[in-house]
Amino acid sequence: MSLDTWLAFVLACWIISLSPGAGAIASMSSGLNYGFARGYWTALGLQLGLVLQVAVVAAGVGALLATSALAFTLIKWFGVLYLLYLALRQWRAPVAAPDTASLSGSFAARPGGLLLRGFLVNAGNPKAVVFMLAVLPQFLDLQQPLATQYLIMAATMIAVDLIVMAGYTGLAARLLRLLRSPRQQRALNRTFAGLFAGAAGALTLVRRGVS
Repeated sequence: MSLDTWLAFVLACWIISLSPGAGAIASMSSGLNYGFARGYWTALGLQLGLVLQVAVVAAGVGALLATSALAFTLIKWFGVLYLLYLALRQWRAPVAAPDTASLSGSFAARPGGLLLRGFLVNAGNPKAVVFMLAVLPQFLDLQQPLATQYLIMAATMIAVDLIVMAGYTGLAARLLRLLRSPRQQRALNRTFAGLFAGAAGALTLVRRGVS
């Protein structure tokens, strides 16, 4: 991969990462509920899902997903149901910052639980795989080893996305510090619940194909 091609890919990564989506909502939700240090585990989980997506495309399975209505539908509805589950959890989230004891007692609030949460958000989005299937090959040099280029692309996407999701998580964590009253926190929780539900609704409209 030439330097010019890589720089063009970096620009594309920034545009994709900055576009609001389920991953950004999940990162902000975790930052809101748990603060930056703990909430950032969700962003790390998103990267595991991203690695899976790139691996699926590199292995050629993405082409099957793009053409198999059953596979696409199953993954899509898994993603819809999971986003609705997150919406329900956010709606019911406590209006006060959780204490250390409650955090340690809940798997969903532990680093492993937040890591899994982020992974499932990306893993449940078949549109992302089909999108990558259409975009990534445009940056490939077929005369060079493909595996190395896919690794470079994955590393680049992860680096950019980690920076962007750090911004989203940090912004929400700052809101957590500023909004102290139960009424304010409840309103923010329900706003994020609505965003999760909206993301789920948008995913139901997704069809095979990139457009």
